Amino acid sequence: MIVTVLLLAGCAGAGNYAPVRSYYRDIPKAQKYYTVKKGDTLYAIGFRSGHGYRRLAAWNKLSPPYRIFVGQKIKLFKSKQKLRTSKKKPSVNRGVAKTRNTSQKNLRISNDKKKVLKLYWQWPIQGKILKSFSQTGNKGIDIGGKLGQSVKAAAGGKVVYSGHGLVGYGNLLIIKHSSLYLSAYGHNRRLLVKEGQVVKKGQTIAEVGKAGGSQTSLHFEIRRKGKPVNPMRYLPKK
Repeated sequence: MIVTVLLLAGCAGAGNYAPVRSYYRDIPKAQKYYTVKKGDTLYAIGFRSGHGYRRLAAWNKLSPPYRIFVGQKIKLFKSKQKLRTSKKKPSVNRGVAKTRNTSQKNLRISNDKKKVLKLYWQWPIQGKILKSFSQTGNKGIDIGGKLGQSVKAAAGGKVVYSGHGLVGYGNLLIIKHSSLYLSAYGHNRRLLVKEGQVVKKGQTIAEVGKAGGSQTSLHFEIRRKGKPVNPMRYLPKK
């Protein structure tokens, strides 16, 4: 299982509310390298850059438990690989290869769906949807709630981020559910679990806080391979 970075971000206090900002990656897309700061984890850097921790691990040749250290430079791009010249295969094999590749792709898709079903997602809180998902704006959904209301883990997994170092999210938790999926819970008044802690589905992990001003809500995201997806496709219908 994954162990978080040596320097862990501490849980934030009850008074730290999220600033009124949209959810964007604060590490510019054009940036080539990122220098690790105190409290950073590979998951958080992947979250902020939009690349996801899996790509960063591959690009930087990092293996579980993905330990990084202050001052380390993390590459934010894929190195160009030299093209290998090879003889063309006879045309009679192309149809067979194409069929085999299609079968393998369908098998991966089938296995992926099975992994999703095994998660059995649940709503982190019950409340009115105040802001819906948008690829160009909101990277998740904002759910209205009461100040101090219990936030539940949408599925079982391991806490890979617990802190308030990501711009626009306030007190934030990120839970890793599988090699494909992460869930994020922002704008919390108080965080009740720490990095590295294993949580069960439905377990109370935080308390609802404010998203700036007087609005009380939870920001919730599901990310697949580091990319935000619409949570409404995964959560059960109300």
